[in-house]
Amino acid sequence: MSEKTVLITGGTGFLGRRLALALRGTHRVVLAARSGKQNAEAQHATGCPALPMDVARLESVRDTFLEVRPQVVVHAAATKYVDLAERQPFECVDVNVVGSEHVARVAMELGVETVIGVSTDKTAPPVKNLYGLSKALMERMYCLLDGKTATRFACVRFGNIVWSTGSVLPIWRRMHRETGVLGSTAPDSRRFFFTGEEAARLVVTALERVDRLGGRVLTCPMKAARMRDVLDVWTTRLGGRWEQIAPRPGDHPDEQLFGEVEVPFTTAVELDGRPYYVITPNVRAERPVPGAVSTENAPRLTAEEIHALISAPPPELDA
Repeated sequence: MSEKTVLITGGTGFLGRRLALALRGTHRVVLAARSGKQNAEAQHATGCPALPMDVARLESVRDTFLEVRPQVVVHAAATKYVDLAERQPFECVDVNVVGSEHVARVAMELGVETVIGVSTDKTAPPVKNLYGLSKALMERMYCLLDGKTATRFACVRFGNIVWSTGSVLPIWRRMHRETGVLGSTAPDSRRFFFTGEEAARLVVTALERVDRLGGRVLTCPMKAARMRDVLDVWTTRLGGRWEQIAPRPGDHPDEQLFGEVEVPFTTAVELDGRPYYVITPNVRAERPVPGAVSTENAPRLTAEEIHALISAPPPELDA
């Protein structure tokens, strides 16, 4: 059987590159994003072709799909910065909501077999910012579209991917190199953390089991850390100092992996010996999880685990 073609939207980003490396041995992988410079860099780094595509433009999406003819789409393109979404709401809605609609419409029109939408813990209710709301709309849209045509839809829900582009660790690394002072907008906030490899595995798991997970959101247990603790480990072991700076619009103290109103619709499962959670909108679970999971009640990263995460930036940051 010939290998399937996988199109990764937003494929030139941190996650897209790791997905490309994870899938290229068994699939034909094509990356697509709107930045020509990043497309060229990602193509060089992964060995996978990269094409220009702007998900906010329907014809751009259709042109790329017609050229690539994918059987599988991983929709990772997004405006993902909380504060930017609060300042530039049109951009957030255009990319995260309308762009997700464009990908879904063209996928159904052209008979794409599978679409996996990449989401975030910021979608879990109660939603606290526009970014989370925009991705919550993508989640619900994709889950409700599953079964309407031959195209299968599922979503994966992430926490913070350590060292991803624009996330806090690369920002602190730059501050540490430039001034030795790390600025934190909310040192007492808590966040879920997992690695790029774990994020890629979550996507692959959803992709391989879309017959079971279609119309559902897949996520997995993650450990959390208080930002103050991450800062203390950093400055103790790597040097420098930290200080609190002005807060960003849209930020909140804690995140939920899934919220209280999702508990009746959420099941704990095991796949390949690993624990996961499956959220099925509008369908009550026979054995729902006992309660919501948040950064407040999730297991904590130890100082050694934090040190391991902050001490291993990906090679491209030193390129």
